[in-house]
Amino acid sequence: MKRTTLSLFAGTAALAAVTGFATLTTPAASGADTAATAARLPVERSSLLCPSPSISDLAETSYTSYTPVTDGTAGSGTATLASATTETDDATTGKKDAKKGSKPVVTPKAPGTPAVGDASGADTPALVGTADGKFAPGWTVQETTEIAAGDGRGLQGVACTAPDTEFWFPGASTSADRTDYVHLTNPDDSAAVVDIDLYGKDGTVKSAVGEGITVPGHSSEPILLSTLTDEKQTDLTVHVTVRSGRVGAAVQDVDDNLGGDWLQAAADPAGSLVMPGIPKDATSVRLVAFTNGDADADLKVRLASASGAITPAGHETLHVKAGMTTAVDLGDVTRGEAGSLLLTPTGQSAPVVAALRVTRGKGDQKETAFIPATAEVGARATAADNSSKGSTLSLTAPDAAARVRVTASAGSGGGTAVSKTYSVRAGTTQDVVPPVPSGLKGTYALTVETVSGGKVYAARTLAATEGGVPGFTIQTLPDDRGTVAVPEADEDLSVLQK
Repeated sequence: MKRTTLSLFAGTAALAAVTGFATLTTPAASGADTAATAARLPVERSSLLCPSPSISDLAETSYTSYTPVTDGTAGSGTATLASATTETDDATTGKKDAKKGSKPVVTPKAPGTPAVGDASGADTPALVGTADGKFAPGWTVQETTEIAAGDGRGLQGVACTAPDTEFWFPGASTSADRTDYVHLTNPDDSAAVVDIDLYGKDGTVKSAVGEGITVPGHSSEPILLSTLTDEKQTDLTVHVTVRSGRVGAAVQDVDDNLGGDWLQAAADPAGSLVMPGIPKDATSVRLVAFTNGDADADLKVRLASASGAITPAGHETLHVKAGMTTAVDLGDVTRGEAGSLLLTPTGQSAPVVAALRVTRGKGDQKETAFIPATAEVGARATAADNSSKGSTLSLTAPDAAARVRVTASAGSGGGTAVSKTYSVRAGTTQDVVPPVPSGLKGTYALTVETVSGGKVYAARTLAATEGGVPGFTIQTLPDDRGTVAVPEADEDLSVLQK
């Protein structure tokens, strides 16, 4: 007879380290002692999806890949970012094969140093990325597009997203001056089946073609929202759910007059929400919120400014009717001070999703960007594609004071990493020009780590003026999920095997 020892902990730890998408618990580690008995391990595999960047022939797009240095990772690994669909001739059948011959757009060399790639024109495809081993923990890819003129002109940016099965996008539109697309990218071999539901000011927007949308394997589908309904709605909430498979999803706004940008998925419905990083020179801020289900939501509205939390005059509270999208213009709510919008329930209130549409500039030189409600920085958040000028970091501590360490990585072409620690007072937003690596060449990445104190929320703004138009884009910085909590087992389970 042969005896083999099988550790339950070893199996669960391996699963958690590979997926990186969930925190595993066991009965022995549940309850009050969970935090004390759980260890954090680096994830071993990550996937990211980047949407097709633009329909403009004038589009110039850069991709920046970055993995922070993480203790405890494997000594080896790879990371690649390549076309989701590349057609090549199959020598055997003579047919086109969409899964072969995809040349990587970005191939990182080592953690701690960004890798860059670029593309141009309207035919740039969506990208699928995978990273394993030492490249997986906290892997981040930024897609940034500059469009010199025409519809969507300005600066557009999006952090490439992990595949998932549900996404919320408050702030979309089918109005006459907007052309909004939902980009769905499928990284897997099998097809994904997706439903897109729209909610306007009066509730569900009827659509005969939003259900059962098939996204073939290794492909991307841009779905024009105005083809899903004949209704012209200024403010919509888009809900993407996946019946089978998984996809990456993002909404692209192309505006006839105000440029455009990407609307990334908002944080899951919750009672309290934070939307960090409203620029101090914002000329208009529009809040869009939605609650699903049968109950209304009543929320207190506050602005966390540099001097403290204040209540915007005339917008002290927000009532969101069940199943309906509510929008309110907050005007120049920051009044020259950078800030973050805080939504909290006034009592018992239904969970909500929310986002801001922010406008800078005046007259015909306006540009817009979006700030979805986001999760906290947590242990560490990462933002790629920063340059020596034009980057701003916004740090918010809505409840309790906190200390935050910000590290600027080495540059993609050279330079030495530097770190700086900031203190953020309770109820305030601190806008900082982030540190720049010494001897910087190329672009660099920022990591934000909570050192002590309360929860911290963050956003990074990239700005570049083209032809007098103040182009900008804002990316929120939730935890980069570089590690996953794995509970320690109290005992091993042994099995006998003949």
